[in-house]
Amino acid sequence: MGRRGDAPRKGDLREQALLDAAEALLERTGLEELTVEAIAKGAGISRGSLYFYFGSKHEVLAALVERTMRAVRAEADNTAQDAQSPPPVLMERAVRGVEQVWREHGTVMRAAVDHSALHPVIGAAWDETVEAFAATMTPVLVRAGLPGGDGPEAAPALARALCWMTERTFYRAFCSPGRDLAAATATTVEVWRRVMAA
Repeated sequence: MGRRGDAPRKGDLREQALLDAAEALLERTGLEELTVEAIAKGAGISRGSLYFYFGSKHEVLAALVERTMRAVRAEADNTAQDAQSPPPVLMERAVRGVEQVWREHGTVMRAAVDHSALHPVIGAAWDETVEAFAATMTPVLVRAGLPGGDGPEAAPALARALCWMTERTFYRAFCSPGRDLAAATATTVEVWRRVMAA
């Protein structure tokens, strides 16, 4: 039997319920139409209680982005810690992990991209995640033979460019009528492979 301290606190459960409600609502409506009242109602709490956790619906979206992107970062971290697999295998695993997050939480990811320029809190959460992913993938590129350093041809710059390219490729695929995320993955993996082989 677990200790009492291991159980989630009531506040944590309410916060998660708010995030779950917001994500479910985003599946049916855009951020502009999303209201604090609807999020609170979906979580089964009052509007006033919501403000104990978040100051606005934009803060809710920023927290949703952070929660969603934690999965991307975790996959990238697991990939980077694998010292046995060849770099192309690690890269493909990471890209497929990104695809899976888009499949499971694409509505949140799309809303983050759509509103990152207008809402600094959302933009910061999104930028930090992509940059963290790039920092994690940099050693994978170095292991593939790309040089370290600060130049435009060095692994850090290339990892950053490739990660932002990956973000945009999946965004465009998710927004397209067919939502062909598998094709986005195949193309993205091919670009990463060619950079690694150069």
